[in-house]
Amino acid sequence: MINLKEILSTFTNEQQQDFLLYLDKKNKRKDAKDCLLVKLILSDNLSSSEISNILYRKQNKPALHALRKRLFQSLIDFTANMSMKEENSIDIKLIKYILSARNFLQKGQVKVGYQVLDKTIIIANEHQLFSILNEIYHTKIQFAHLNKSLNLHRLIIDFKENQQQLLLEDNLNITYAQIRKSLVDYQQNKSNLDIKQLIENVLEEHQITISDSLSFKSLYQIIQITSISSAQKFDYYNIEPFIINTYQVIKNHTSKEKQLYYHIEVLYLIANVLFRNKKFNISLQYLDLMQFYMNEKRQKYYSDFASKHDLLLALNLNYSKNQENAITLLQPYIDKKNIDTIAQLDIALSLIVFYYQHKSLDKAQKIFSQFYHTDKWYIEKAGIVWTIKKNLIEILLQIDLGNIDLVDSRLQSFKRNYFTNLSEINEERVITYLKLVEIYYRNPDIATSKEFKEKVERSFSWIDTKKEDVFMISFFAWLKAKMTKQDIYLITLNLINN
Repeated sequence: MINLKEILSTFTNEQQQDFLLYLDKKNKRKDAKDCLLVKLILSDNLSSSEISNILYRKQNKPALHALRKRLFQSLIDFTANMSMKEENSIDIKLIKYILSARNFLQKGQVKVGYQVLDKTIIIANEHQLFSILNEIYHTKIQFAHLNKSLNLHRLIIDFKENQQQLLLEDNLNITYAQIRKSLVDYQQNKSNLDIKQLIENVLEEHQITISDSLSFKSLYQIIQITSISSAQKFDYYNIEPFIINTYQVIKNHTSKEKQLYYHIEVLYLIANVLFRNKKFNISLQYLDLMQFYMNEKRQKYYSDFASKHDLLLALNLNYSKNQENAITLLQPYIDKKNIDTIAQLDIALSLIVFYYQHKSLDKAQKIFSQFYHTDKWYIEKAGIVWTIKKNLIEILLQIDLGNIDLVDSRLQSFKRNYFTNLSEINEERVITYLKLVEIYYRNPDIATSKEFKEKVERSFSWIDTKKEDVFMISFFAWLKAKMTKQDIYLITLNLINN
């Protein structure tokens, strides 16, 4: 059965109201129940039996099934109309032009047909819509025998050049799909594949290189898959020059204004890499630029990016000695509805860390109590790395809260569920870290001893602090705070600044 609640929950409040108005206008009968069904689905977690009783004052499964089926069809129609108005307005417009031109040409109106096609080519080129350009050139060639003034040789050259661009786009899309699929398998603990090596192999296989001949979408995809490879190994330092240089190609791109959504995505990815590399001031500059474009075209994409922007802004603020502002920014999101699940999980976990560093352990624990799903569910929704991070943070929090029984069970569960996986992906340092945490937990007094400090020094292969990921530093700061009996937040900031 189609989950109507899941579909409706992706709509903003405004879109939900628009959908109800759409249903109301569509209904010819005054006793239609589809609007009431929508309200029931959105307002409560009611069972089918309870909904049936409210709608029909009795159990009427056939009627409810038919009503749900009609509502689903209305959702499809409404969503399609919404997409045509917003996302694909240019595509739809050009397809209409092509169909009109073909009609003119079939009726022998050659001059007007080619005039429409010429106009369509100009717009399609501005937006780098290679598949639509392919249809235009195909139509021009099909009716070339009717146009005596047409330079067929030039037209065929343009057609073949566009085919090469279309093939390049398709190859990149295949590359993108292969890498994202591999990432999903990795995140769900089904693969230990080296994503970075996969990217190199697939790009080489399809002979893809960076140039301004690529569309804005393609350049975004290249930056994103590069960022993905870094996320796997927590290595953001080495990709920073690449993504900055790639953006130099993008920011002067001819279709920059026409592909606003992907431009905003790129700015977010760059700001995130800079944050992970602890370059907070520069990251904030890109976030300002991101917000500027979010406000373009009457804030067309503002709601799509607001939570991602605010989370990254809060993270930058937190690690730039502006923790109070960071907490204030994220607090309203905890109980906010109609927000992407992954974004809400990221925000909740970040706010837990902020409260923890702020010594507001009870507030951190209160948010943690809302994580009631199984690890399997979190792995499917947010990935294996997020789930490991959540479990590590919980262990540290429960140690400081003094919940001994809970710490023991969480330690055993973590070892059982993740040690093998961490070894397979060459992340033994997480295992090493947890073993040191457990040593401290079993005997807190040992933390300040020379023996323990030496053990910590021998346990890790230290790298240059400026190359280390900010989140990795945050975890080590907890251990360092125990060793020096200093404030965890100040230790974190000192390690980052040094």
